[in-house]
Amino acid sequence: MTGAALTDNFKGALLMMASMAAFTLNDTFVKALAGELPLFQLLFLRGLLTTFLVGLLAWRLGAFSRRIPRRDWQLVGLRLVAEIAAAYFFLTALFNMPLANVTAILQSLPLVVTLTAALLFAEPLGWRRLSAILIGLCGVLLIVRPGTEGFTLYSVYALIAVGFVTMRDLCTRRLSAETPSMLVTFLTSGAVMVFFGLGSLMDSWVPVTTGAGLKILGASVMIFGGYLFSVMVMRIGEISFVTPFRYTGLIWALILGWAVFGDWPAPVTLVGAAVVVGSGIFMLYRERQLARGPQAVRQ
Repeated sequence: MTGAALTDNFKGALLMMASMAAFTLNDTFVKALAGELPLFQLLFLRGLLTTFLVGLLAWRLGAFSRRIPRRDWQLVGLRLVAEIAAAYFFLTALFNMPLANVTAILQSLPLVVTLTAALLFAEPLGWRRLSAILIGLCGVLLIVRPGTEGFTLYSVYALIAVGFVTMRDLCTRRLSAETPSMLVTFLTSGAVMVFFGLGSLMDSWVPVTTGAGLKILGASVMIFGGYLFSVMVMRIGEISFVTPFRYTGLIWALILGWAVFGDWPAPVTLVGAAVVVGSGIFMLYRERQLARGPQAVRQ
């Protein structure tokens, strides 16, 4: 690996960690609003500023001058539905569960996406990666602990959110290269804003205090920062090198959950989270080996 590549990888790793920090800070601001604002009103207000900022970024990147191919519109539509459902189930779980617990469950996403892609699209999956996925899912069971006193309906909500995010990511992977990613991101943010804005009309709005307004502003800026850093990551360094740094989001969730809400996961939850993260890192390492090895077809 050359010095330039190493430098780019280092920058990419920092950007990935910054992206995860921004998304986790967004979750922290949103969770801090639990009980102050109804969920639908909160998502609409956050969506107003977020969609505006994402629109500016999409414009700067020239996304509005391009068109989505007709064959991709169905996938874009499914992605919008998945994002709306994921936002509802994830944030409902976030309102009612410790931040680190919800984040730990979400760390299983790369495992679930890889397994689902193999089942639905016959993407190659060898026994090593399959074993890592199954071990990682056992880690999720340690976090959720079905049938125990610590198990709640909101654990199921978090798992449902993982399912819808998987659907979103698989739709994204099937989009053609001609479809601009930032245009899809803008449409998604706008769809979430409109859906929850209409839904909020079904309930009484709550006056927004100065403190709540600042939290909404913070959440909007952080989620935009997460999007921005994610775009920058795609342009710097090797994806196979920087992707494992996405798991630093769990570290941020542990720190912020303890510092802001006084929550610290049970030891069995921490063990489950470690199993999920370890399995995900091994799977990414194995994918990197296969991509570089001369016998990559031998899964």
